[in-house]
Amino acid sequence: MAKASKPGRTKTRLSPPLTPIEAALFNSAFLADIAANLLDAGRNIPIDGYMAFGPPGEGAFFDFLPPEIGLFEAWRPNFGDCLSDTIRELFRRGHRAACVLNADSPTLPPAFLVEAATMLAADGDRAVLGPSSDGGYYLLGLKHQHARLFEDITWSTGVVAAQTLERAAEIGLPVHVLPTWYDVDDSDALRLLRGELLHGQTFGGSKARRAEASHSRALINRLDREARLSERLRVDALPRTPTRPGKPTYEAHDLGKTGKPVFAGTPRPSAP
Repeated sequence: MAKASKPGRTKTRLSPPLTPIEAALFNSAFLADIAANLLDAGRNIPIDGYMAFGPPGEGAFFDFLPPEIGLFEAWRPNFGDCLSDTIRELFRRGHRAACVLNADSPTLPPAFLVEAATMLAADGDRAVLGPSSDGGYYLLGLKHQHARLFEDITWSTGVVAAQTLERAAEIGLPVHVLPTWYDVDDSDALRLLRGELLHGQTFGGSKARRAEASHSRALINRLDREARLSERLRVDALPRTPTRPGKPTYEAHDLGKTGKPVFAGTPRPSAP
């Protein structure tokens, strides 16, 4: 489930300590890392990766992703309807099972995706749910539509996973629960991500190999070097002088002339 990167409209809970442009850059890095993670998991078991995106008409933004990642719009006022529509579209395309996956867990271990696909390929109807540490879920996989799983859910709260399990129990649907992982949607989670990628810290003592998240790592290193990210995360607030005097934190062209991200190690788009 993907949202086109727009400063001030994506990853807003990361600002502060990030600026709106930096938060949008992280959104793009996460999308690139998640796409790579889907392709990595797909080397072990057949997985077709997609980005169900919004807002409408923003498909061109996502052309920085690998060509193996499919795209289609999924944009409804109610988030549950977005998820349900996405599952329906994947079944319409002929897939025998479908998962919705969040867009802000760049280090999610590929083994969790393989486990989900394996369980969905087994005989018998079931759901697969990957709970997030904040009470939501990072993944929900289904073999049939089961619209009830998206109804009467208090979205964007700490009870989403529990309510989803309640809906499954109501319709007698078995649920295989994956290990818990975390979303990067606030400054505490961003500190954790930085610790994972730069210092080898582990989440919850997990021994699973985390995803490489090379784009997120490159962006964190760049912000550490050019915008004192490590200091800003320690105080959880934007400093009065966010960068070295005379050097802006990030200019608009870091999202490209067309709004697309420019990652460390890739050329900037040339001026028209």
